[in-house]
Amino acid sequence: MKKMENNHMQLIDPYNRHLKYLRISITDRCNLRCVYCMPGGGISKLRHEDILTYEEILRLTGIAADLGIDKIRLTGGEPLIRKGICDFIARITALAGIKDVSLTTNGIFLMEKLEKIKSAGMKRINISLDSLKRDRYKKITGLDGLENVLAGIEGARQSGFYPVKINMVVMEGLNDDEVLDFARLSLDHPYHVRFIEYMPIGTTNTDVLLHHVPSSSIKAKLAGLGRMVPIEKDTNDGPAERFRFEGAAGEIGFISPLTHHFCPTCNRLRLTSSGYLRPCLLSDQEEDLRGPMRSGASDRDLRDIFFKAAFNKPCTHHLTAESSTPLSTQMSTIGG
Repeated sequence: MKKMENNHMQLIDPYNRHLKYLRISITDRCNLRCVYCMPGGGISKLRHEDILTYEEILRLTGIAADLGIDKIRLTGGEPLIRKGICDFIARITALAGIKDVSLTTNGIFLMEKLEKIKSAGMKRINISLDSLKRDRYKKITGLDGLENVLAGIEGARQSGFYPVKINMVVMEGLNDDEVLDFARLSLDHPYHVRFIEYMPIGTTNTDVLLHHVPSSSIKAKLAGLGRMVPIEKDTNDGPAERFRFEGAAGEIGFISPLTHHFCPTCNRLRLTSSGYLRPCLLSDQEEDLRGPMRSGASDRDLRDIFFKAAFNKPCTHHLTAESSTPLSTQMSTIGG
């Protein structure tokens, strides 16, 4: 659906959701092998020529900005392992119409790149962290890297990044006994801790049986820490239900895609590392941008593909906690 605003066509889906947010996966490569993201033996990597170049991503982001997209999140795989990422961040933050650019990282290389990332114009960072216990972190990710991540989180705080968000995927019997420890991080530090329900996407590690934990159960576990005061959302907020413990320096939040999905307010599209535009994370539906672009498509042609993706954005996802068939696409190529 198209709508004029300030002499520009806007992305409005059939359910009157104004699409303003584009998540961009810049690589399918990752230095971790998280049990909920990759099978034990790893996955086939995309060929170098099948990954969008930085120039292609910038072109598509510019087109998206002309259509009203003003919020960008860079993801992967692990975005910090791609060469030239800091220079790319500087270029994308300078694009006209883009008001907010943030980064999701596993934090392994965050500390060593913090200064360059900040100089490039990045202000907000999300760090994926699923355990505060060294041995368990290694079990979940396949790497003994917890100290690197914790150093990166503290370094980001000291460097003035705000907010510094810590994303924990909560899995029954694997790390759900740590939700209190994660919540306590928000008491004395200005961290935004996010508890995320596990979602069955793609092929995962078959050696580990994964089960999601409902946000309601997590809230019950946290009740002993004190009263949770609701925080009103602002215009740049994502799907998290936000709270702050009384007197806490930071906050906590709950992202509940299975038990309390946020589809009615979803305002995002996703650009995969291979150049496909996905209107919904929890659907295999996607539109090819790379093929037409490399075949000489004009900006107008590519803009029409954005409109097609918006028009085909589903009203809601059909993935539930009881689903037995995960999505076929790997999380590492979608960007979460």
